[in-house]
Amino acid sequence: MLNEPIQAVPARTEKRICEVAWFDDLCGGDTAFLGTLDPDRRSNYAHCADIMKTADRLGFENILLPTSYIVGQEVLPFAGAMAPQVKNISMLTAVRTGEIHPPMLARHIATLDHMLEGRLTINIINSDLPGLKEDHEFRYKRCEEVIEILKQGWTQDRIEFDGEVYGKISMKADPVKPYQQNGGPLLYFGGISPGSKEVCAKHCDVFLMWPEPEENIYATMQDMSQRAARHGRTIDFGLRIHVIVRETEEEARAYTKTLMSKFDAAVGEQLKSRTQDSQSAGVLRQNELRATADPDDFIEPMLWMGIGRARSGCGGALVGTPAQIIEKLNRYMDMGIRAFVLSGYPLIEECELFGQHVLPHLPNVKLAVEQGRIPATTPVTPLTTGELRV
Repeated sequence: MLNEPIQAVPARTEKRICEVAWFDDLCGGDTAFLGTLDPDRRSNYAHCADIMKTADRLGFENILLPTSYIVGQEVLPFAGAMAPQVKNISMLTAVRTGEIHPPMLARHIATLDHMLEGRLTINIINSDLPGLKEDHEFRYKRCEEVIEILKQGWTQDRIEFDGEVYGKISMKADPVKPYQQNGGPLLYFGGISPGSKEVCAKHCDVFLMWPEPEENIYATMQDMSQRAARHGRTIDFGLRIHVIVRETEEEARAYTKTLMSKFDAAVGEQLKSRTQDSQSAGVLRQNELRATADPDDFIEPMLWMGIGRARSGCGGALVGTPAQIIEKLNRYMDMGIRAFVLSGYPLIEECELFGQHVLPHLPNVKLAVEQGRIPATTPVTPLTTGELRV
C-alpha cells in the first residue's frame, strides 16, 4: 500500500485536520536508554508536570495521561493539580472502567471538565482491575454500562439505568453536569479484540490504534467504520505512536541504536511485564509484528518496532527527517486519521524536537485559522460541530 493513492475511510471529522497530542509519563518509563530505569527521569509529580508544561508551551493540543497500577502518578488527581498550570492544552485522561462507581466517576470528570473549561477528553480503558483476572465478556459489559451511565448523566436530567453489572440507578443528574454541554467530553478507545471494537463502535468517538503496516491500519479503519455504521454512527480515528525526528535520515536511524545501546533483554522483559496490559491482545500483536521486522527492527521504511522490546503498549516509532515525518503523517491523514498521540525518549527532549521541526507544519485547527483556510469562528472549545475537537 505504500506510495499508492488512498481514499479516506469515512470519519466523523471530514476536514483534513488533525489533533496532535503528546504523552505524559504518569506510569514511569521515561528514559534516555530503552531497557533501563533512569533515575533522572522518574515518574514523580515534578517531572510529569514539566512534560505537560513543555507540550503546552510548544502548542500540542492534547496530552495523554495514562493509567496503570505501578509506581507513578494517579490520573485524575494529577490532572486536577495541573489544570490551573496550563493555558491551552487539553488532557486526554485515561479512566479504567470499574474502578470508580459510575455516578461518582461522572462527578469526578465533570469537576475536572469545569476546571479545564472544556479542555478534557477521556481515554476509556477496558482492562482487568488491579490485582484481578477478570472474564473479558464481563469487562465488556461493565465498560458499556459505565459509558451509558456517564452519558445519561451528561445529557439527561436524571440517570435512570438498569443493567446487569450495576443494577438499578435512579438519581438526579445535576451534580455531574460537565462544562461541555453538547454531550460531555469526547471518548477515545483502543483495543483489537472483537468485543473492544464493538464497544467503541457503539459508544465512543475516537478509535485509537497502535503502529501497524499501512495496509493493516487501513483495513482496521474500514472495519471500524462499518461497525459504527451498523449502530447508525460515524467515528474518528487516532494513532498512538512514538517519533524520532532528526535533520537527516542517517541521524534518525542512528538514534534508534543509541536508544538500544544499553538494552538488556532480561531487564526489558521485566519492565514490560510490570504493566497490567503486558499480555493484552494489542501488546501481543505488537510483539508479532516485531517478529517480522528486518535485523534493525523496521517493518516499513520508517516504522521501527524496537521500542516494544522494552515497553508494553505502543511498540513502534516513526523514524526520519522532518519532511519524511510530515509526509507520513499527511498520508495517515489521507487515510482518515484525525488524531495523533505521540511520544519519544526522553519525553521532554523529543517533545522539543517534534514541536520545533514538525508540529508547525501540520494542519491543525489553530494553524488553519491563521492561514485563512477555515473561518476564525470555527468552534474549538467547547465542541459544537460533532467533529473531533482539534
